[in-house]
Amino acid sequence: MYEIFADLHIHIGRSENGKPVKITGAKSLNFTNIAKECFNRKGIQVAGIIDCASPYVIEDIENFLKSGDAYELKDGGIIYKDKVCILLGSEVETSEKGRNGKLGSAHNVCFFPYLKDIKGFSSELSRHLKNITLSTQRTDLSGYELIDIVEKYNGILIPAHIFTPHKSYYGNCTDRLENIFKEKYNKIFAVELGLSSDTFLADEISELENKTFVTNSDAHSLPRIAREYNKMLVKDISFKEIVKALKNEDGRKVLANYGLDPKLGKYHRSFCEDCNDSIEIDEAATICPKCGGQNITFGVFDRIELIKDKKETKSPIHRPPYIYQVPLTFIPGVGGKTIDKLLDHFETEMNILHKATKDDLEAVVGEKVASNIINSITGNVHVHSGGGGVYGKVSL
Repeated sequence: MYEIFADLHIHIGRSENGKPVKITGAKSLNFTNIAKECFNRKGIQVAGIIDCASPYVIEDIENFLKSGDAYELKDGGIIYKDKVCILLGSEVETSEKGRNGKLGSAHNVCFFPYLKDIKGFSSELSRHLKNITLSTQRTDLSGYELIDIVEKYNGILIPAHIFTPHKSYYGNCTDRLENIFKEKYNKIFAVELGLSSDTFLADEISELENKTFVTNSDAHSLPRIAREYNKMLVKDISFKEIVKALKNEDGRKVLANYGLDPKLGKYHRSFCEDCNDSIEIDEAATICPKCGGQNITFGVFDRIELIKDKKETKSPIHRPPYIYQVPLTFIPGVGGKTIDKLLDHFETEMNILHKATKDDLEAVVGEKVASNIINSITGNVHVHSGGGGVYGKVSL
């Protein structure tokens, strides 16, 4: 058994020949470049790419397997240069009967062991949406219906960024996941927290106590990969082993979640677009108490305050630690050239974040930048809350 790092939510912006997949994703974010980024710069051993149901991406995967650098594993997943396991995934938007009779929508990340499985899933999914070539298109499926299709093709379903205000189960669909999945709720063994929440907030909801928490980047560009990630204990890197870790089976498990302080997330607090400021507001309110504006986004923190059912936040004994960690790109004074210099010396971001000492860093980038990095890694920073689609900021 050994420890690995996994980021299970990475988008594809364009196919290898430039066709759009995730419109908001960077053009450089294609299947091959993600594999190379995880291998060469990030030090991530398991990458969940969640736009693989697009026929454009399926074609890229087939060509990728012909390159000689990658092959399918017996236990599921694609191994690249014997060091990076890629899980073939699809992010699916479901249609739900939301709160107060309103139509809601939620994102789900679904993973499959083999290329043939995601091909079959893609073919069936295409009957439930308008354009299968584009990522995260709205379907006519509910989560309750989707999980059966996912399991038909040997896959798993993880509710994505479960608290975000626009496209998540708790954000705009329900107060309880069990109301969505009903008798199938026990088939949901992991949920994704999202950038604006953390373990301490999520564990205020009792129905999540027996679910594994995962923290992922939701990367829309190569530098954003592994801004949040998980440390896992596994026997090897494969689909089968990751599923065991998520289920906490046979000694496999998630050892730690590494993520942003939720205040850095884009939707942590409620936000008024008109006065461009965070606000304290009840979900039922439609007018900003500061300026009277009506362009309001209800925040994750405030949503959890509304639906929590535990008097005190107490995580179950099996819950791994949630470790606040500021990504290198968020740290003041650490730009692209500095990161390249660090990577030339330490090889990967995981080495910088988990192995390099302050003395090691000082020898490469000097005392001031080294101190900034160490303070950010250890949480010795001041965080200004984000909201309304704008990230929070770090000051030292």
